[in-house]
Amino acid sequence: MTIHTENTKGSWRAAKLDHLGSSIFAEVASWKEEAKANGKDLIDLGIGSPDQGPSSYIRETLSREVLKEGSYAYPKSSGSEIFLTTVAKWMNHRFQVDLHSQTEIISLMGSQDGLAHLAQAICNLGDLAMVPNPGYPIYSGSLAIAGVRAYEIPLKEDNQFMPDLDAIPDEIWAEAVFILLSFPGNPIASAASQEYFEKLIAKASKWNVLIVHDMAYSEMGFDGYRPMSILSIPGAIETAVEFHSFSKSFQMAGCRIAFLAGNEQAIQSLRILKENIDYGVFEPIQQAAVTALEQAIAEGENYTGPAPLYEARRDLFVDLLAKEGWNIRKPCATMFLWARLPEPFRGKPQEWDSRSFAKALLLHSGVAVIPGDAFGSEGVGYVRIALVQEQERLEEAARRIGEFIRSYR
Repeated sequence: MTIHTENTKGSWRAAKLDHLGSSIFAEVASWKEEAKANGKDLIDLGIGSPDQGPSSYIRETLSREVLKEGSYAYPKSSGSEIFLTTVAKWMNHRFQVDLHSQTEIISLMGSQDGLAHLAQAICNLGDLAMVPNPGYPIYSGSLAIAGVRAYEIPLKEDNQFMPDLDAIPDEIWAEAVFILLSFPGNPIASAASQEYFEKLIAKASKWNVLIVHDMAYSEMGFDGYRPMSILSIPGAIETAVEFHSFSKSFQMAGCRIAFLAGNEQAIQSLRILKENIDYGVFEPIQQAAVTALEQAIAEGENYTGPAPLYEARRDLFVDLLAKEGWNIRKPCATMFLWARLPEPFRGKPQEWDSRSFAKALLLHSGVAVIPGDAFGSEGVGYVRIALVQEQERLEEAARRIGEFIRSYR
């Protein structure tokens, strides 16, 4: 990434905005409008927004709290005492991680808020950070905003989309301030073992690199897989922080609440920045999040969260697409499928790439997916599919996709 220093007086647009990933999503939105204008019934499998809301317990808490007279003062920017204390209890319950609630946890307006601001809090202009490619767009976007250079770690299918830590040159480890990874991730769900985390911590400790682990999908593991917190590994607290979100784990995406936990110095740096730019999360939303965590703790091993819903959708949709001629690997977690283009569209770069395929699919069938290059250059030749529709709509989407594939054979 080049850091631009030219004068933008009169243009009122910073050059760093060109490095943000919103342009492809805006392009897909324009295709949706075109498809609807042409009379297509839209089945949107693009944006990963849960199509179901949280439990009745969470909704009842939110309803009750918004009626209280005292709920409308400025909240504490780092999080209310009950929120931080309950987060610490849940982290111990779920991952056997012991955290100091006041110094090793901070509340966020969604994990994207923290991801967007962390580099500004812990890096200086021109520093280097490592991010995955493909990766959630704010990973690299946050570096552009902060004036931080990016070293992209390629995620390759022949390596099960796992970052190859040994392939990162020593000079990069020596220079980097942090490495950002996500297990299971968006757009690709891969599972890190304890051995992998131990190797990552050893590398980061050797080179004094902060590990930033995005764990937004901690409660969406399938086939018996329960995602592991890196903070549960001995020594991690000295060199790692971890993002957790209520958006997917508790179906609270619109509430905008999450937290960052881990290394005290990094947490305090982000706290200082956020104390100067916002006043924290609305208290009733924090109380609703407390209810979500308390419910999960109370149910213990019986708590399943949204995982069974998305596992069933995964199985249904992947099996239906296979019958239609599109074979996709079943992810171990999350609400997304990461899919290579169907066989008839591969090996024809002059005719088809991720974007042209996604556009043609949408205009032909009304089914919206996201081109893989929205997540980085390694996403070329793939699309991301969000399982955010009811079973009946997924069945219809699979049928339409099959018709589209057959029409180009």
